[in-house]
Amino acid sequence: MTEAQLFALGLALAALSGIRAYLTVFGIGLAGYLGWLDLPPALQVTSSAWVLGTAGVLTLIEFCADKIPGVDSGWDLLHTLLRVPVGAFLTAATLSPDGHLSGSALLAGAGVALATHAMKAGTRAVINASPEPLSNWTASLGEDGLSIGGLALAFSHPWWALTLVLAVMASAALIAFWIARHVIGGVRRMIGGGPAVP
Repeated sequence: MTEAQLFALGLALAALSGIRAYLTVFGIGLAGYLGWLDLPPALQVTSSAWVLGTAGVLTLIEFCADKIPGVDSGWDLLHTLLRVPVGAFLTAATLSPDGHLSGSALLAGAGVALATHAMKAGTRAVINASPEPLSNWTASLGEDGLSIGGLALAFSHPWWALTLVLAVMASAALIAFWIARHVIGGVRRMIGGGPAVP
């Protein structure tokens, strides 16, 4: 891969970690373990049996927890402390040919991971305002699919993967904003405190 492709791959992995950190680490480690991907030195730790096992179990736990309205928002809040540093590490490790992590790469990865995490958490918080669980399950399964598809695409076409992840998350944020406006408008109509939102 060229330096530009490695840069896009690092940012794509950071973006994915902002959505599903455990699944992203597990996918990278599995690809390295099976020989599908030649991992940079700093990322080789993800292919160890211990990291693969831990990330795999946590991926399954997150898969279940993320489907429960309310629990998913608590999970997102708790994982703010994890997803951003993981994104920073993945970007810096991808761009490191010798295992030393660059401060600027760590900062770039942290920024991208924080952006996708904030979009995910904000969108899910708005969706949780809906009383039925179907929208929550749909959003969660969509995030699962985006993470798996984005990860597979990142290894072969990192620029496409980065574009896809950011475009889908931005679209989800716009939809959440639209839902929030209509929920607020409905509440105002119910209490008689304001006009309907168009």
